[in-house]
Amino acid sequence: MREHVNDPYVQRAKAEGWRSRASFKLMEIDDKDRLLRPGMVVVDLGATPGGWSQVAAARVGKSGRVLALDLLEMAPLAGVEFLQGDFREDAVLSELTFRLGDRSVELVISDMAPNISGIAISDQARSMHLAELALEFATRHLKLGGHFLVKTFEGAGSEAFRKAMNAAFDKVVVRKPQASRGRSNEVYLLGKGCRADG
Repeated sequence: MREHVNDPYVQRAKAEGWRSRASFKLMEIDDKDRLLRPGMVVVDLGATPGGWSQVAAARVGKSGRVLALDLLEMAPLAGVEFLQGDFREDAVLSELTFRLGDRSVELVISDMAPNISGIAISDQARSMHLAELALEFATRHLKLGGHFLVKTFEGAGSEAFRKAMNAAFDKVVVRKPQASRGRSNEVYLLGKGCRADG
């Protein structure tokens, strides 16, 4: 708890009005890779409390759209359409597709992580499962050439997941933003150039 309170990114998020320290991770990756552009359509999976959606909405502007999904409630955010539900359920996916209308998705972002149980092998399996579901969603909904940014944890299953991303995208790169805690084994995989039209 003390580490969290004294974290400079937590303090900066509070001072600058960002929903979470995770906002800085997306900002840093976007500054490097130029993923967010005015007018684009973005889907944020596992969005609550809204740190990534907030950054995405600011950078795509009024002409863009940010659709955020999460199992948990999220306080309203300007420029973000929120859908509460489990994206593994057909009804939730249908609602998302309906809301998108005829606009194709250019970027899918996922900062999802499971509730940590403390049992490493089980936590790793659950986190890889979420990443796989996010990848399946991205390949189904992204337009040809779209991008996908996902949080993963190094460990069992991560190599196979990277291979699956390599098969779905023209290029896959690893990003470890400074706002990631040094001792954390989280890394972000960025798939550039979706090969299938969702």
